[in-house]
Amino acid sequence: MTLIGREISVVGGGVAGLTVARALALRGAAVTLYEQAPQISEVGAGIQVSPNGGRVLEALGLGPAFEAASGESGAVTLRDETGAQVLRMDLAGRGRFGLVHRADLIGVLEEGAREAGVQILTDRCVASVDLTGARPLLEVAQDGPVSADLLIGADGVQSRVRAALLGERPPEFTGHVAWRALVPAPGEVPREAQVFMAPGQHVVAYPLRNGALLNLMAVEERSDWVAEGWHHAGDPDELRRRFSAMGGPVREWLGQVTQCMFWGLFKHPVAERWHGKGAVLLGDAAHPTLPFLAQGACMALEDAFVLARALAEHDTDAAALAAYQSVRDARVRRIVDAATANAKNYHLGGAKRRVAHAGLRVIDRTAPARMLARFDWLYGHDVTV
Repeated sequence: MTLIGREISVVGGGVAGLTVARALALRGAAVTLYEQAPQISEVGAGIQVSPNGGRVLEALGLGPAFEAASGESGAVTLRDETGAQVLRMDLAGRGRFGLVHRADLIGVLEEGAREAGVQILTDRCVASVDLTGARPLLEVAQDGPVSADLLIGADGVQSRVRAALLGERPPEFTGHVAWRALVPAPGEVPREAQVFMAPGQHVVAYPLRNGALLNLMAVEERSDWVAEGWHHAGDPDELRRRFSAMGGPVREWLGQVTQCMFWGLFKHPVAERWHGKGAVLLGDAAHPTLPFLAQGACMALEDAFVLARALAEHDTDAAALAAYQSVRDARVRRIVDAATANAKNYHLGGAKRRVAHAGLRVIDRTAPARMLARFDWLYGHDVTV
């Protein structure tokens, strides 16, 4: 089915929305993207883009721009709370693992979308979504009712498009809260992702912007939380108190935090149905995940490419959208389950922790590549072929 001239509306100006907008515009679609923020921007966080996501950026002609905007990770190193190495997984020869400031990735994707002809409308809050008519209908602030041939919901975990398709369903608090912060990198920081593990909590750290900044994410098990969403201002002193058991370099890094974001981690089920008449979901709107495998952005990139190709290759939207979900469903469920399992593995305590860490140290000395090979199904996957 030709996409030339087809009117497609995308809700959401994050990784998922901008990527699918470019992918569709490159195939000739007339794409309009609606973003509720006053401008396309992201602040205060890093993203890891593993080779499975990088292959999509390359296929969409954004590989050089992404490489220029990001650094390359040489390893993933697991450490205990003292900073002692438990396991180091060398990433050499397994493709490029990019470490990028979220704002820099969004900048690459926004420029790519505009260059492909996407009309990006900011400060456009979608008040309602109506899928009962012949064409999907959005009620958009500043614009009133707008319709399209196809509506794509790339509007995150609180997706209005998902609610219109499937109804409202409250998320489940996972018992984890997280902080994000950026600090000036103190001297030479390894060009790798480091995970510091303690009973009931962990800290992830990696450099950004040619080593000038250090991205920190700290996660703790907690029984109470109220609101979902990660744009809550946190208290740096509370962050330091909560993670006072962390030694090694973590204590120094946390000492430099002057501002941070704080949020509760909620679990939404993977949608049983990703599409309906005139509308389809992708990214977090379809399959939210916990951030313990660094695959949220990569799943969005993969979704975008598969959806655009399916729409181009099938005779009807119904066939294309069914094929899209069929290709993606089992893979994203496996990724979501693996991310959930990592939360438990990082936070072990007592005898289980001692046994697990001892086993990992043996692997570290004897066959560290064996551990990383367990994830070949993830990092070696290529949706572009």
